[in-house]
Amino acid sequence: MAAGAAVWLDDLPAIVASLERDWAITAGQALPGGTDSYVAEVKAVDGSPAVLKVIFPRDVPSARNEITVLRLAGGDGCVRLLRADEDRNALLLERLGGTLASSGLGVAAKREILCAAAQRMWRPVPPGTALPSGADVGAWLAGFIRRTWAELGQPGSAQAVRQALDCAERRIAAHDRTRAVLVHGDVHEWNALAAAGGGYRLIDPEGAIGEPEYDLGILMREDPEDLMAGDPRDRCRWLAQRTGRDETAIWEWGVVERMSTGLLCTQIGVQPQGRLMLAAADALTG
Repeated sequence: MAAGAAVWLDDLPAIVASLERDWAITAGQALPGGTDSYVAEVKAVDGSPAVLKVIFPRDVPSARNEITVLRLAGGDGCVRLLRADEDRNALLLERLGGTLASSGLGVAAKREILCAAAQRMWRPVPPGTALPSGADVGAWLAGFIRRTWAELGQPGSAQAVRQALDCAERRIAAHDRTRAVLVHGDVHEWNALAAAGGGYRLIDPEGAIGEPEYDLGILMREDPEDLMAGDPRDRCRWLAQRTGRDETAIWEWGVVERMSTGLLCTQIGVQPQGRLMLAAADALTG
């Protein structure tokens, strides 16, 4: 169990009770899928549905970042934030439907939906906004790759790790605040939920101020079996053409994300996703 998690879990009922009182809501059934947060259906006094999310406090200000992103986006491409309390790491969100992953749509249709949602979120960010930069994200991912690859006994090839680190260095150097926009930071089919009026909205933003190609690089890491079934560059070319963004930057972020997420999945026991991503990273080295 993560350090401090037991204490937080002990305190959670009191936190939820205080939010019920202060926000005039009633918490119902807990929702599945959260990895570092408590998420539950709630109803307001008028009976309207919503979702309560209480995030486990970490060194990284996850709740503050998510609140900041959702406030800036204003429900455009992502879930709408109804209320927030940074001190209690709590968010009250609009209630959305099922995941894009469970929609039955094909890979190409899902990718189109995710691109459209991400594009709606991309926007200039006011100076002084407290979010990490694209360079910060690249540096964190590079450090995670170095550390975790060693800790796990070096799964995957050294060449693939070196390539990921080289790509991270180039993306760090390419960061340009004048071109940077608000990015979601974790665009995938499990983070897209059906909206009542049609379409899908993104949830659980990690948030950064960086080049939009970072969000598209995350789409390059997903569905590694589909990626390797044909020419992997085809997906990158499609993403670049669909969004008008730089193909090289998309590819390089994809290399970094494939390695870092493959290592993360291996670290926490999410298989076969971890093995598939690391196998794709090895196959695409060069």
